Amino acid sequence: MPEAAVRRAAHLATCAPNHKLTEPWTFVLLGPQRRQAVIDRAVELFREKLGDEAAAKRRVAWEAVPAYVAVLSRRTPSDPLREREDYAAVSAAAYAFALALWEDGIGTKWTTGPVTRDDAFLCLIGSESADALVVGLFMLGYPAEVPSAPPRTRADVFRMTE
Repeated sequence: MPEAAVRRAAHLATCAPNHKLTEPWTFVLLGPQRRQAVIDRAVELFREKLGDEAAAKRRVAWEAVPAYVAVLSRRTPSDPLREREDYAAVSAAAYAFALALWEDGIGTKWTTGPVTRDDAFLCLIGSESADALVVGLFMLGYPAEVPSAPPRTRADVFRMTE
């Protein structure tokens, strides 16, 4: 996985709107040791829920992923509105991150699965701040094939009020 492409995508993601220019995001490209620690914990959590066979399959799938990037938002417990706005900004940045990677032919999967909600996750990824919210863990790689977009239910998404 070209680190330059990941850095470029993270840089482009920081153009996302953020109220009062708080720039609340952190992108963490996991090195080999941190990557393995996250995989090991994800597999352990999967084993606890679904057993050894399912966990073994999960390990194979997660170890086949070339790169992982954790996307974090700054916490602001003293200001719940600021924390909510910052989380929304980081979500927009995360989406921009995925789109920028796709421009380079790199596919992503944005997960918020059990490992990202585990109390140990921030420590596992080497986060220097316990005051972070995990927006997601991105799995990066070059797809063997590009899947079709899933069908979406079209809703009335635009209305004009009087």
